[in-house]
Amino acid sequence: MSDRLDAQFAFLNEADRLKSVLRATTLVDGSRRENSGEHSWHLALYALILADQAGPDVDINRVMRMLLIHDLVEIDVGDVPIHSANGQAHSSTSVKEAESAAARRIFGLLPADLGQPLLALWQEFEAAETPDAIFAKSLDRVQPVMANLMSGGGTWIEYNVTAAQLESRVGVKVARGAPKLWHWVKHKTAGYFGST
Repeated sequence: MSDRLDAQFAFLNEADRLKSVLRATTLVDGSRRENSGEHSWHLALYALILADQAGPDVDINRVMRMLLIHDLVEIDVGDVPIHSANGQAHSSTSVKEAESAAARRIFGLLPADLGQPLLALWQEFEAAETPDAIFAKSLDRVQPVMANLMSGGGTWIEYNVTAAQLESRVGVKVARGAPKLWHWVKHKTAGYFGST
């Protein structure tokens, strides 16, 4: 029992480091950058509150679990903003490989009966092929959009994002898992980008 608890708390203490990873996105009031721990919590809340936007085959409890762990890899890799490097850095091979290594290390801190299922859940999120992962990815993309809208442009200003880039980098993924949600959000972005 002692070894198991040692491993569980080693993981939990390591996960606390996520609170120190600053993201490009600010809080909605624009006062400071959010950290990845805050982002993960907020996304789990998004899943709870926006569950009615999910398809009938989506398990919201699994989505919430995915979203709580999806960015733990940023402990090692840091935040890679979707609009950085003209939209190329986020999905680059080097970033994907670094995140995969980080996932194996971090979930490997846990006893195998806990760590292996969480690693598989993280991999499912990354692959974005199941209904749960597709919906989780939709929420992960829409939350920064809402923060940017509320903060007067946020990272869109920093990265010179256009409406077309927002649509191709974000909108397509949001619409894939939550089409009605993207329609609503896209309408809201018209106030910032003009007619979209």
